[in-house]
Amino acid sequence: VQLVESGGGSVKPGESLRLSCTASGFTFSSYEMRWFRQAPGKERDLVATISSFADNTNYVDSVKGRFTISRDNSKNTVYLQMNSLKPEDTAVYYCYALGVKGRYWGQGTQVTVSS
Repeated sequence: VQLVESGGGSVKPGESLRLSCTASGFTFSSYEMRWFRQAPGKERDLVATISSFADNTNYVDSVKGRFTISRDNSKNTVYLQMNSLKPEDTAVYYCYALGVKGRYWGQGTQVTVSS
């Protein structure tokens, strides 16, 4: 089982990034997918959730209207489109797979927002 995130980087406030997380080793379409983030010295917090067939999404209040979670089950990939980034969005972003048969974490990708 593997979850591999990509797309992180360093941007200025107001810019955008799109994170990707590609899964292997399990039936991706059967799993709810989530993005978490962890800032230095803080706990890992849930950012967004998408149901297995993308018919339901949820976001933490601080990213509503700026972030969009989506998935492509044909590519075993979940995305996090992040617009209007703020310095407080700086964190390591992790994808997470939640299913009846298991729970899996990716290794994380760093997002830094700074002027």
